[in-house]
Amino acid sequence: MILMPPFTWAVHNLLCRGLSIPISAWFTLLCLFIIVPAVLGGCFSIRSLYLRTLLKIFEWATLRMEMRAKEKNQQLYKTHTNGIIAKESPASLQQEIRGSASCLCSDHEFDMADIFYFCRRGVESIVDDEVTKRFSAQELESWNLLTRSNYNFHHINMRLTLLWGLGLLTRYGILLPLRVTLAVTGISLFLFLTTLVGFLPNAAFSLFCTVSMCLICRENKPKNGGICVANHTTPIDVIILASDRCYSLVGQMHRGLLGMIQRGMVKSSPHIWFDRSEVKDRHLVAKRLSDHVADKTKQPILIFPEGTCINNTSVMMFKKGSFEIGCTIYPVAIKYDPRFGDAFWNSSKCGLVWYLLSMMSSWAIVCSVWYLPPMNREEGEDAVQFANRVKAAIAARGGLVDLIW
Repeated sequence: MILMPPFTWAVHNLLCRGLSIPISAWFTLLCLFIIVPAVLGGCFSIRSLYLRTLLKIFEWATLRMEMRAKEKNQQLYKTHTNGIIAKESPASLQQEIRGSASCLCSDHEFDMADIFYFCRRGVESIVDDEVTKRFSAQELESWNLLTRSNYNFHHINMRLTLLWGLGLLTRYGILLPLRVTLAVTGISLFLFLTTLVGFLPNAAFSLFCTVSMCLICRENKPKNGGICVANHTTPIDVIILASDRCYSLVGQMHRGLLGMIQRGMVKSSPHIWFDRSEVKDRHLVAKRLSDHVADKTKQPILIFPEGTCINNTSVMMFKKGSFEIGCTIYPVAIKYDPRFGDAFWNSSKCGLVWYLLSMMSSWAIVCSVWYLPPMNREEGEDAVQFANRVKAAIAARGGLVDLIW
């Protein structure tokens, strides 16, 4: 047993009491104003007021930037940028090859250096094609006071800098700790409740306890025995859709925290998880999907046919696997508002933890979800044509570009 001096013991007790009060108050406010209203399906209209205030601040900041740039005859918006490559002002072919019109000589028709123009244009076309652009962050028409979205604006005066600093303190001093606390609390409750539901003896009662958590009703909402397909921008697409209806997910089994969440989900409701070797077997995947949709007591399957995250501007080619099952397809269009934060996850540039921290330190994640009328495969239509028809409907409703690739 270690004995502490009286002075050290007194300081220790004082620190414990001093920290316990703000922590208790923090969790009490969290439960009263966020967790309990979310469970009961209510709200205090704080979010709408918060978003309206942010829009007014963004509008004022943009007007100030434009006014100051106009007074100093500075160029506020950069031209000839296309998201990936900053291209120079377009010029004629002769000017590009020779450098200027004065260099053109009638007796000099070809130089080895002339090929550099065609090489540069070819590489630009390969790197900056229609598909590659969809894996870069969406650019904004106005600044939302986030440094990571400040691609086109380089003029900031002292007042805007102070406003940005105040926003930085707000986002990292208040919003980030609040959201991290919510995430830890939500994941802990999720693991505990799903494990508790899994111990219930009656499978039908367990499923009822899981489904009864979703209290919102929407027109054209997916029903049992079908497959819900949606465009994919971020991993939280699943959380957003699951807040309105319970789904059975399809995916590869992972380790770590994500693996714990997957195992907890399986205990409370049926999901389809594959090992790395099984994912490559298309016939096995199709059979498990067919068996799942054939059982009308199981929840609809949620699939993102694109297979990767796209930057909230377009919809890429759908994989045909989920459209070969022969069941009803329930299309869902998801569109995020980039003014409050970039929800796109570029997995090739940042990991999941860094992405979550970036998302939690944004102003907000606001999105619109549209449930489209159910669609079935028409006579004489193959799986690829059916997938393209569903993709076109999702793109049209969400205001996204329908890509053929």
